[in-house]
Amino acid sequence: MIISGFKSKSGKMAKKECMEGYIFAMPVILGILIFTYFPAVQSLFYSFFKYDGFYTMQWVGLGNFKAALILDPDTPVVYKNTFIYAVSVVPLSLVLGYLVALLCNVKIKGINIYRMLFYLPVIIPGVAAGLLWLDLFEAGDTGIMNKILETAGFSRMTFFSKKNTSMSTLIFTTVWGVGGSMIIWLAAFKNIPVSLYESAKLDGANAFKRLINITIPLSTSMIFYNLVTGIIGALQVSSTLVIGGSSGRGVGDSLYFIAVKIYKESFGGPFRLGYACAMGWILFAVIGALTAIVFLSNKKWVYYEED
Repeated sequence: MIISGFKSKSGKMAKKECMEGYIFAMPVILGILIFTYFPAVQSLFYSFFKYDGFYTMQWVGLGNFKAALILDPDTPVVYKNTFIYAVSVVPLSLVLGYLVALLCNVKIKGINIYRMLFYLPVIIPGVAAGLLWLDLFEAGDTGIMNKILETAGFSRMTFFSKKNTSMSTLIFTTVWGVGGSMIIWLAAFKNIPVSLYESAKLDGANAFKRLINITIPLSTSMIFYNLVTGIIGALQVSSTLVIGGSSGRGVGDSLYFIAVKIYKESFGGPFRLGYACAMGWILFAVIGALTAIVFLSNKKWVYYEED
């Protein structure tokens, strides 16, 4: 009787603790439902209508998706720019972030200061960083970077003021913040057993062989994580709304990306909200497909510790 009574009391306490947990988590749960899932379902509903966000709502079926994929003259431009940007930024960010993390993983005096300096660009707000880059890369007489180049004996550059240099300049401004991934790489390096490096040294392996045979294989899980998040972030780039001029599209549509197109259709007039929702779901499908490919291939190159 005592044992059964104990079980009954434990069950009531467990239910009480469970309810308390749900109560404390309820603000987060409601926030996700109201501000994430409900808008997502609502946008899918709107994508099948010609909807201006106010009073006009007309059923068009798959018309918005057909227009976004085939009929819209902006489609080739926005998809080309987005994929060029993603194909350039993702591998560059991975490689440079990894190299910076390797440099910051050495044991020297004041290494924490160097880590802080590399990470510092990450904490600058996006809008502030965009305005900063506009000032630095101003093509006129007030441009700081051009003044530095002239002082060093180089010719002036056009940066964001010309179509052929806008994309490369934007890519540079993006990889400038690789310090964010550096923190994740450092965490991965700290999880690698020191005994493996000591054994490799005893076997005569130099620093390069230790990097190739130990460091890189045992940090592939973080490479996988950074690859997935990098793809998702690169395909949703919208920073040109700040640095892409008044239109946000750059000179000659050189910085016109999918996310910028969605924003323009939603808030830039003529307020084609249903069309923007369709474009958003197309972008979601593209990101989902690429992410699925990475997940399906991870067993071939990601190292997993066996139990």
